[in-house]
Amino acid sequence: MMDSKEKTIELIEQALETVRPYLHADGGDVKLVELTDDMTVVLELQGSCQSCPMSAMTFRAGLEESIRKAVPHVNKVVSSNVAALA
Repeated sequence: MMDSKEKTIELIEQALETVRPYLHADGGDVKLVELTDDMTVVLELQGSCQSCPMSAMTFRAGLEESIRKAVPHVNKVVSSNVAALA
């Protein structure tokens, strides 16, 4: 049986999968770095998403929104590599 953290990670990955096609279309991607014990999701934007001026909006409106819908008990969603999103 999966523990709740593993289940949460699985739900986060599923949420990211729904957004990935849009990121791929622009030459980018996202990786789940970790889910901390205080339920903070740490993501890493990859490819063109790292330097795109729209990455903050993509992050908040796309990635964070998708994760919060799928996993309401997550406290926050941060980026490990885009300073404005930390």
